[in-house]
Amino acid sequence: MTKNAKGGNRQRELVPRALKTTIPLSDQHPMVVLTDALDWTEMEVRAEKIRTKKLKNGAGRPPHLRALLGALTVMALRRLPYRETEEQIRYYAPARYLCGLTETEWTPDFTTIQDFSQLLGEDGVKLINEYVVQLAVKLGLADPKLAVADTTAQEAAIAHPTEVGLLASFLQSVGLAARTAGRKFKGFLSKVSAKIKEGKKKVRAHRLFAKTPDARRRILVDLTQVAEAITGQLGKAVQAAAGAGGKLRGHALAAEQKLSDLHRTMIKLLPQIRHWIKTGHVAAGKIINLHIPQLYSIVRGKVGKAVEFGLSWGITRLQGGFILATLGTQRSDVHDTKFAVRAVEDLAVLFGKAPKSYAYDRGGHSPENIKRLRQLGVRNVGLAPRGRAPWQVEGNIRDKLIRERAQVEGSIGTIKGQKYGFNHPAARSAAMMGTCGQRAVLGANLTKLARELAAGSRKAAVA
Repeated sequence: MTKNAKGGNRQRELVPRALKTTIPLSDQHPMVVLTDALDWTEMEVRAEKIRTKKLKNGAGRPPHLRALLGALTVMALRRLPYRETEEQIRYYAPARYLCGLTETEWTPDFTTIQDFSQLLGEDGVKLINEYVVQLAVKLGLADPKLAVADTTAQEAAIAHPTEVGLLASFLQSVGLAARTAGRKFKGFLSKVSAKIKEGKKKVRAHRLFAKTPDARRRILVDLTQVAEAITGQLGKAVQAAAGAGGKLRGHALAAEQKLSDLHRTMIKLLPQIRHWIKTGHVAAGKIINLHIPQLYSIVRGKVGKAVEFGLSWGITRLQGGFILATLGTQRSDVHDTKFAVRAVEDLAVLFGKAPKSYAYDRGGHSPENIKRLRQLGVRNVGLAPRGRAPWQVEGNIRDKLIRERAQVEGSIGTIKGQKYGFNHPAARSAAMMGTCGQRAVLGANLTKLARELAAGSRKAAVA
């Protein structure tokens, strides 16, 4: 049968096709399994705890916490952006069931989901993830008596940091933000427009025509002088704008805040670039990204990737495969020598007592750490020894801890895969990178929980 140009068939339907479909859901679908297994009241209590701590007051309509927590789990399971999450919840039946919306036509829009994610933050998602792990322990799917831990790096979605690249980003950003900020920065823009054009020409010359180290160094020196002149003018403009009064809205307000942030960052970055020009060595605490200055370089010593750029995390794996994550906002927060003990301390707080057996690689080995772990209550301390130092465990216990220690690498690889997106998250701030990291860990734990529960129900049905 041929079709009309406008679509459809030439012969009309006798009964108009219904736009509302009836779809039976399988009780083995992962989203259905999770909906029936999770204690949503407990999750709402934890989410409300975070909201109460972060909100200034309780004004406004009460949020649909049940639906928004369901949206959080959908994003964690499928690694979806906010708009696609809204579409999944609106049209995908298992997702609507997961959000508790099968009896209504209402759907949270993507801005509401985004606002909730930002409000919840890394610490809020961590609370939800801790509940999931505690549930797995309660159901006998995980055992906190045996745990292993390691550190890893969450790579940011940024370009490789170079001095010229950072300065080029500054020139581009300061011009765009000044044009958007309105009248307060009109005079500043007229003063630095020539400097911005001059700087962009030098960036182009560095990338296309500087073929020797001396030529590149000369252009970098000139470019640094241009950036210093613009930064000086920017500081005066930001100070004048702060004292001028008046209220800005929307993009103008965001642009003014951006200019203020750029000025603070450049005040720290320019001396670091000067240090590089003078000594050829990277300054301590070097800023590696202009827009997320909280990021830092992490020396990993891997083949083909000696340094990674982003944030450090500590990963703790319980026997059974469920994992907990700890974010290091500073470079020294999550270091092997510290996290080897901190992981056990966190487990003792979460479960009431330390694990009976615990393993870590040689980076966490030291007499002080061994003594501290025994004080916490760890009976079998499996810190891999350095050099010729003896193991603290032997025989079958040592072999078991070595096997479990190797499996934490697999858990880290799982969350860094494309399915969960721990690495290179679509985040424009360090805070949102932390949220995305915890969400990736939550997605891996929820997937494992659904798989284990579905497998258990199938075995019970066969029996």
